[in-house]
Amino acid sequence: MFLVALLPALYLGWHFWLAWTNQPNALGAEPVEYLEHETGNLGLRFLAISLAVTPLRQLTGWNQLIKFRRMLGLFAFFYVTLHLVVFAALDLELRLGEVAAEIVKRPFITIGMAAWLMLLPLAVTSTKGWIRRLGGRRWNRLHQLVYVAAVAGVIHFWWGQKKDVTEPMVFAVIFAALLGWRLWRRFAVDARRTPAA
Repeated sequence: MFLVALLPALYLGWHFWLAWTNQPNALGAEPVEYLEHETGNLGLRFLAISLAVTPLRQLTGWNQLIKFRRMLGLFAFFYVTLHLVVFAALDLELRLGEVAAEIVKRPFITIGMAAWLMLLPLAVTSTKGWIRRLGGRRWNRLHQLVYVAAVAGVIHFWWGQKKDVTEPMVFAVIFAALLGWRLWRRFAVDARRTPAA
């Protein structure tokens, strides 16, 4: 599973090297723009896959899926971080003043940065040691930030599109379904626990 999740990064890295050395590659006429789009897209995909683990487990009873959820979430953070690195290092060539100015003046970049900052503490506290330090309840509360980060990520993608919003719309539907399932389950469980009047 680790190697499967890493394959897109290896593929993009290889083709970036080909583009860098002026060899035929799959990144098109604008390699940096292609990398920005693909790494951001992969970040959202892995975020969706990690959030899909719980409903799939609940629907199928296949509890072994849970062991992949943390790794999938970390890969989501990895690809979102690659997206940020491509933007800052390749697009803006590490001109940090310009990076900061873009974050402040362009709302879609502002909300994208906010999404990354929300995912950062989740990646840092993803270990068993942090679960013990924070305690299960506080750790779970902190990791609910992933839902806000997912919404912010979709908004970042949507606002960043100049014309065609088909892809961000698909992600919006997927995340709405994944979050809707969780809300439905919570209210259904609460309703079962509430005694009849």
